[in-house]
Amino acid sequence: MALVVAVHGIGQQFKADTVIHDEWWPSLRGGLRLAGGDLSDPNKLACAFYGNLFRQKNTLPAAPGRGPATLDDDEIALLEVLWEAAADAEPARVPGPAHYQTSPTMVATPQFVQRALNALSRSTFCSGIAQNMFVGDLKQVVRYFRDSDLRKNAISSVTNLISNETRVVIGHSLGSVVAYEALCRRASQVKSFVSIGSPLGMPNVIFNRLKPPPDLFGVGVWPPGISQWTNISDVGDLVANPKRLQPLFGGDLQDISVHNGSDAHHGERYLTAVECGMAIWRGLNCDGK
Repeated sequence: MALVVAVHGIGQQFKADTVIHDEWWPSLRGGLRLAGGDLSDPNKLACAFYGNLFRQKNTLPAAPGRGPATLDDDEIALLEVLWEAAADAEPARVPGPAHYQTSPTMVATPQFVQRALNALSRSTFCSGIAQNMFVGDLKQVVRYFRDSDLRKNAISSVTNLISNETRVVIGHSLGSVVAYEALCRRASQVKSFVSIGSPLGMPNVIFNRLKPPPDLFGVGVWPPGISQWTNISDVGDLVANPKRLQPLFGGDLQDISVHNGSDAHHGERYLTAVECGMAIWRGLNCDGK
């Protein structure tokens, strides 16, 4: 049985749980050792896998439809949030929507989408990311909230791994959303939640669509049983937006900033940070409140 359950982010549809485990285990153990702890048994880490739910079926080509850079309203809303975050992070490199004097009526147009993608391509965050891959990742996030069966199966991939022995759940990127919703649904012995590169607080696009939803005062629900929640973000990680989750979820949530270098959103870089190792080690040694 696993002491730690980890949940991957978007864009993993061509991998598997064993692949994620082999990639994450040395990074997680390295971060723990930097923090003065250790796990010697790789079986103490279990990696939930839901990437296969996004993998397209091998079917005959369909009639031409929406192009890869054609987005619907929800996808455009997410794109706009990321564009604004990139412009705020690197104003000298990335012109924001205001630079183009964008009107509300223009937001849903292909011209707006292309301007946003072109601007984002100048950011350090998106450097080297193919446009079709970036668009595909946007669509995965929106599909998670729109496809109830996919959402349920993704959550089950986490809850099925949580046992009475599990003490820490780690969620990266969209995986932090899946992990959060799983923890809110299943009473367990888990005491510590570590979110890394998390978009949980992203207004309208994600935060307001969580299940369970925020209360009438706009405060997110605290997962039952969790006594330690550490949220770790890199200042250059556009997905981790906003960086601070404590104002949204309250409680003793601790927001910590790390530096991941040029690949700010990379899950393994988060895991090797001593701050992440310390959060996991605290969770492994947590007996409760």
